[in-house]
Amino acid sequence: MRIAMIGAGYVGLVSGACLSEFGHSVVCVDKEADKVSALRSGRIPIFEPRLDEVVATNVKAGRLSFDTSIASAVRGADAIFIAVGTPSRRGDGHADLSYVYAAAEEIARALSGYAVIVTKSTVPVGTSREVEKIIRKVRPNTEFDMASNPEFLREGSAIDDFRRPDRVVVGCDTDRARDVMREVYRPLYLHETPILFTSRESAELIKYAANAFLATKITFINEMADLCEAAGADVQDVARGIGLDGRIGAKFLHAGPGFGGSCFPKDALALRKTAQDLGSPSKIVEAVIAVNDARKIAMAEKIERAFGSVKGKTIAVLGLTFKPNTDDMRDAPSLVIVPYLQSRGATIRAFDPEGAKEARKLLNIELRKDAYDTIDGSDGVVILTEWNEFRALDTVRMKTLLKTPLMIDLRNIYRPSQMAAEGFTYVSVGRATVTPG
Repeated sequence: MRIAMIGAGYVGLVSGACLSEFGHSVVCVDKEADKVSALRSGRIPIFEPRLDEVVATNVKAGRLSFDTSIASAVRGADAIFIAVGTPSRRGDGHADLSYVYAAAEEIARALSGYAVIVTKSTVPVGTSREVEKIIRKVRPNTEFDMASNPEFLREGSAIDDFRRPDRVVVGCDTDRARDVMREVYRPLYLHETPILFTSRESAELIKYAANAFLATKITFINEMADLCEAAGADVQDVARGIGLDGRIGAKFLHAGPGFGGSCFPKDALALRKTAQDLGSPSKIVEAVIAVNDARKIAMAEKIERAFGSVKGKTIAVLGLTFKPNTDDMRDAPSLVIVPYLQSRGATIRAFDPEGAKEARKLLNIELRKDAYDTIDGSDGVVILTEWNEFRALDTVRMKTLLKTPLMIDLRNIYRPSQMAAEGFTYVSVGRATVTPG
């Protein structure tokens, strides 16, 4: 099949590369000429494990290419995916659909025959209908169908998520559109992947509902962590105990400094606004947003309490991205916690394996070359992101480098008893603080 992927950002690039791996001929389109030039020369503008390999292999095979022209990509395509950005709109938090609508107009002018036009971007309920109206207004006699096909990619494991998804959701209205979308995802039938066909409205809502539910699980266990600290319980035991219940499940029950990234914060805000606009407000989603916003400040205050005072202190921060295996800094807890500590008089030095480039744009901090260089001469260390290389640090070496053997672990990647035995004051989340001896 011939596929046009409008947008070569995170979703568009990963989806386009993986669809080309399925054997389709895919053109990824982006308005940024520098990005397209970089992709053509093999430079990947984002960090995602193994994405560079998938892109290189399929470019070499002639199945994947990049262009700045929507018109040339759309001409003759069987399926046209809209995968442009939908950032939160200033003021009300609703998704900004201006890029989606602009892409729809350009697609309409370029259509040369029947195609299925697919909204891949995360969009509010009713967007597919609006896109259809735009296209029919520009080209009233053009034959096409619409579909909604939300993505469920996790940053850091997006390639595996696309190759072996839990499910594929497709919202469409006609048998012809269903046949095209079945062919797009035909290779997944070999793995017996569930492909759920729904209305377009249901598909759009499934994406928001899924992310809001996962955000709720994170927020719930964070509140339980606070209760554990007050009651003398261990949040990891509590999470394990409830996660073994098949109705609940163990995933997303890891206490920490709050959720961030490109999806959960933005999608929760958009779902809240949609629910309010439709006269069916979601009190749970509203509470999740409020609690998560407060969580980041609460964690900054937790760090401050651990030091007694951070004024005049040098703090080593390990991890700045919102999660490991990505360079994404969007809504990362570090963007709240670091400035708070600086406002209280702390000097911050930090290390992140992949996030330094983005961090330089967003934070005024000293970036170091590795974890030990960051720790050397600091008054204490804070773990904000659970990169694998932070899970087995040489604690003996750390203790010699630190002015004070203090660790604040906001990801609970160390055992309290181990840290106390090795001479550290160790502060974690939802567990008792321990001291040497």
